[in-house]
Amino acid sequence: MRHALWLLIVLAGSGSAQWHHFGEGSLARDLLAAHNAVRARVGVVPLAWSDRLAARAQDWADTLVARRQFVHRPNSHFGENLFEITGANATASAAQVVNAWAAEARDYDYGSNRCRGVCGHYTQIVWDGTRELGCAVARGGAREVWVCDYDPPGNRAGKRPY
Repeated sequence: MRHALWLLIVLAGSGSAQWHHFGEGSLARDLLAAHNAVRARVGVVPLAWSDRLAARAQDWADTLVARRQFVHRPNSHFGENLFEITGANATASAAQVVNAWAAEARDYDYGSNRCRGVCGHYTQIVWDGTRELGCAVARGGAREVWVCDYDPPGNRAGKRPY
């Protein structure tokens, strides 16, 4: 049986927010499986789930919702992918989030190691040297923010992801 733990907090002056703790839950499994399916398509080793990275991602997702921002964590030593959805009933699934990032593969040319548009989310997912993943989602009002952290980080200038 799949269980989810939802917590509700009240943030002074910013309404209410919800966040989800992944841990061993189904969303963690779904996020890991979605990432590893994308990695398998290009033949790189699967990632392992990291509760340490998930806690870090949760902290940043909560911060972004509380501040009403959508920016990467400054001075991070980890790779990071962000996803945001807004609207009255805005929610996304793990597969939708990872597939949105993975869709950038259409703009990435492996032969030239160049991108026509945005490819950094995709190349982080498939970065051969990355070994661990931790993700989180925070919700506030009509907004949902997803954060995934990767260790070691990818997207090294001039290097191919795999």
